[in-house]
Amino acid sequence: MSSERGLLSSADWRDRGVRRVVRVLQSALLAALLVAGLGPMLWLAKAAVTPTQDTLRQPLAIFPNGIDLENLVTAWTRVEIDKHFFNTVALAAGAWFVQLLVATTAGYALAILRPRYGPIVTGLVLGTLFVPSIVLLVPLYLTVVDASLINSFWAVWLPSGASAFNILLVQRFFANLPRELFEAARVDGAGSFRMFWSVVLPLSRPIIGVVSVFAVVASWKDFLWPMLVLPEPDMQPLSVRLPALQRYIELDVFLAALAISTVIPVAMFLVFQRLFLRGGALTGAVKG
Repeated sequence: MSSERGLLSSADWRDRGVRRVVRVLQSALLAALLVAGLGPMLWLAKAAVTPTQDTLRQPLAIFPNGIDLENLVTAWTRVEIDKHFFNTVALAAGAWFVQLLVATTAGYALAILRPRYGPIVTGLVLGTLFVPSIVLLVPLYLTVVDASLINSFWAVWLPSGASAFNILLVQRFFANLPRELFEAARVDGAGSFRMFWSVVLPLSRPIIGVVSVFAVVASWKDFLWPMLVLPEPDMQPLSVRLPALQRYIELDVFLAALAISTVIPVAMFLVFQRLFLRGGALTGAVKG
């Protein structure tokens, strides 16, 4: 007898009518999820190349009067979306590097090196998750002002590294790595840095991909902090500049700018989606 349990018994599954109904319901649920998940993005992509009047009169119609690619060109050049797009890319790249550096080194120290005070540090890092981020906003801003980092990308990059969630996530992943690999590396004379660079990081591509997506998406959509520390318009990312420009540009150009701003997060997900679903990353790493 099968140990699997479900709403339907094995006898029900053998009934052709029941199987047909279940498959129809599954297909309908999948279609509903696709519409709910992809519908807004597909509509935005359509509206980005649709004239304003068509979007206002027939928002759900598929190109009733053709396609207007000039919207994308206007958004990229006349509205200077290109400048703010590259600002966003620079901020996201720097935040990604800082978060990855802090998370991997801290996770390695706490999970692999295991210092005597490691549990205390882990408890303190975990405790910061219970502190609302808004409480830290004023002291963090005053620190940035004292350090003369206003209107500098460093004002966004450096605070992003203080991510307790990423540190604990990476630490948990490192703690589950096979200890035999580290013992073998030490026998071969590998030091702490060599073991981190040559053993731990190559095995950590799944968690690095997950942290990378979290870091880039969080930086890409961040609004409040970049608005505070980057008051100069030429330094601002899309998340800050687009709301300010909305009242001055046409609807179709604004929607085109929004569509351009979604390119990188979507591309990041498509690139790293397999790392989210990979469960056997360590298969074959240890031969016994």
